[in-house]
Amino acid sequence: MILVLKRGATTDQVNYILSKIEQAGLKPHISEGADVTIIGCIGHEAAVKVFFGEAEALPGVDKAIRISKPYKLASKEIGKERTVIKVGNVEIGGNNIVVIAGPCAVETLENVTEIAENIKAAGATVLRGGAFKPRTSPYTFQGLGEEGLKYLSEARKKTGLLVATEVMDPRDLDLVCDYADIVQIGARNMQNFRLLQEVGKVKKPVILKRGLCSTIQEFLMSAEYIMSNGNEDVILCERGIRTYETSTRNTLDLSAVPVIKRLSHLPVIVDPSHAAGIWYYVEPLALGAIAVGADGLMIEVHPVPEKAYSDGAQSLKYDTFSEMIRKTKQVAEAIGRSI
Repeated sequence: MILVLKRGATTDQVNYILSKIEQAGLKPHISEGADVTIIGCIGHEAAVKVFFGEAEALPGVDKAIRISKPYKLASKEIGKERTVIKVGNVEIGGNNIVVIAGPCAVETLENVTEIAENIKAAGATVLRGGAFKPRTSPYTFQGLGEEGLKYLSEARKKTGLLVATEVMDPRDLDLVCDYADIVQIGARNMQNFRLLQEVGKVKKPVILKRGLCSTIQEFLMSAEYIMSNGNEDVILCERGIRTYETSTRNTLDLSAVPVIKRLSHLPVIVDPSHAAGIWYYVEPLALGAIAVGADGLMIEVHPVPEKAYSDGAQSLKYDTFSEMIRKTKQVAEAIGRSI
């Protein structure tokens, strides 16, 4: 439920409304626009139903509206048209399209630093790299752990790029937050609800990847788990879903971008690397992602893909990455955006 306040509602009235919401066992969420202030009332349906009857009678309230979507905070019905997440000097969700790039897995300090320098020169603003790697086989490279996080931190010092890296286990969350600017939840953990709840308690932006077989509503409900625990800086990432098609690693659902943007105010980025699984499909999928409205791209880059510790087949070399960025800038300009 949301409460639309009257123009000129006083501070005392707002405080009284907030106190009544909390007394009803609900959590208030204030959204102040240029013309109107909206307070979301989040909590169990039974409590919302009881409170709805008295909400419109509260001083300063213009009207009360029930939110039909099960994802309350992630929905546009809460009153937000668009959320722009600021991380350092980078904005995600605004007119500028962010480029996040780097190796699938952090290998050595020299390697990740070299990659960081090259992707920055091409136009990326965020360095991605896995220090903890969730792999299908237990016998493949699982990441360097804290050592890998240190390498990412050193690369940030040398280049000024922000760092995004994945957390797999709530026990590693504090450690990852010590090094990362942006925390990533991988596709395999999209419905790891304990992890989502813990990530919701930290003050770091979160990239949430869509699960391999998840619907858009399930995707948004996972975002709701994070947001309902206090962290509203969620960036949704479409990275392909599992279908019967085997020509690519996954099937990139580009329709998810405009669908989510119609349903939610959260930024949406696209990872064509994990969707394709093959490097020569990455560029056309990236161009398509920009065309349908993605707020960012996540691209895997490696100087010698055939020697990469992880996912070399989908990684772009430096020159291919630079050429892709050049083309994406043209598409962005054509739709009134920039990279």
